Amino acid sequence: MEQLNQFISDFASYAWGLPLLILLIGGGLYLLILSRFLPFRLFGHALSVLRGKYDNPDDPGEITHFQALTTALSSTIGMGNIAGVAVAISIGGPGAVFWMWVSAIIGMSTKFFTAALAIMYRGKDSQGNLQGGPMYVIVEGLGKHWKPLAVFFSFCGMVGALPVFNVNQLTQAINDILLQPNGVEVNTTSNLVIGGVLVFFTALVIIGGLNRISKTASKLVPAMVLLYFVMVLSILILNASEVPKYFSLIFTEAFTAHHYTGDTFLGGVVGGLILLGIRRGAFSNEAGIGTAPMAHGATKTSQPVREGLVAMLGPFIDTIIVCTLTALAILVTGVWKTTDANGVSLTALAFEQTFASTGKYMLLCCIIVFSVSSLFSYSYYGTKCLSFLIGAKNKNYYNIVYILSIIMGTTTSLAMMINLIDGFFALMAFPTMISTLILAPKVVKQIKSYTQTLKTSSDK
Repeated sequence: MEQLNQFISDFASYAWGLPLLILLIGGGLYLLILSRFLPFRLFGHALSVLRGKYDNPDDPGEITHFQALTTALSSTIGMGNIAGVAVAISIGGPGAVFWMWVSAIIGMSTKFFTAALAIMYRGKDSQGNLQGGPMYVIVEGLGKHWKPLAVFFSFCGMVGALPVFNVNQLTQAINDILLQPNGVEVNTTSNLVIGGVLVFFTALVIIGGLNRISKTASKLVPAMVLLYFVMVLSILILNASEVPKYFSLIFTEAFTAHHYTGDTFLGGVVGGLILLGIRRGAFSNEAGIGTAPMAHGATKTSQPVREGLVAMLGPFIDTIIVCTLTALAILVTGVWKTTDANGVSLTALAFEQTFASTGKYMLLCCIIVFSVSSLFSYSYYGTKCLSFLIGAKNKNYYNIVYILSIIMGTTTSLAMMINLIDGFFALMAFPTMISTLILAPKVVKQIKSYTQTLKTSSDK
């Protein structure tokens, strides 16, 4: 088991090397400049689209703009924000948060382009249904001779979509917050019981397909984000005197990184810290990875730019708002300096310190909803990948593997789970970013046409 752990850790470190960093950050910067900073210029318009102002029920697709964003967010707002941020701070200190921000700002342009392309180059599955996602973008946009790249993405997507990290951290949260403090013995049996309950609820929703997933996500996610938001803001208000100090520490420690010991590249610890922040940022908002375009590609719209604008709100909500709030809650309460706790347990300590035992139970409610809703979304991503590989009629075979992996996630170590998913996320980013960078000029043409139409309609 120790050798397997080491192998998966080495694989994740290798996959997240300098080439991927250049592709994600360099590619994202190129897209930001190419679009003339469109995510920031049309931010207000993106909010109007999200509110349904431009919805047309006759447009092709399955779900609304709002449902597409909440489906995508239900997979990104979750353990990436609550546990991923805690992992980043416990390894890299406050400075890691700065690099998560950089990842998100650049990620907004990447998300815009990948989602716009998912609408521009929708393909049909073997049953004739309209589908979107990087694998269809590659085949429809770049041509059939690029299909091996689409196959590679789909294979990696099936592993990357497995819910093992979320389930692992949810089990840890239930054990640390609910069971152990109340005298319940935690062992393999109790973990298997948790796994069994998760399997039941997940199966109930995912068998209903995308419509049931998106409807469930659009009800659950906004309410939990609001509760989480209120709780974290309360922590920050109660520790208001500490907020400016730690906020500035995020900037100053981004370039000193004396906490971080780990991967060394770019000459040492600062390079390692940048990599850690980008890696956790990508895990949190998934920009450039290719999962969200699969949800956005199913939206009822005939306007690629419009869906791109909705998609770009994802990294903003997910990383700039939610991750920053989590990070500040962990930093201002000081728990990151006084404990060896990692992942979700560290975030729980910050809540417990502020609200006593009630805080950790409220956090547990948020964690359960975030985790369970992401279980629904990821199953959809995995079935789409399998449909592309062996036909839509076989997609439910993936759900069997998916459900079995829930049991695996409840009984294995955090390090192994996070490295496994990290590694395959990295591999998914290569085909997604390569196809996006090649097809980006086609999106720019759509941007010009769309902004001209907007200008004409506002002149009237």
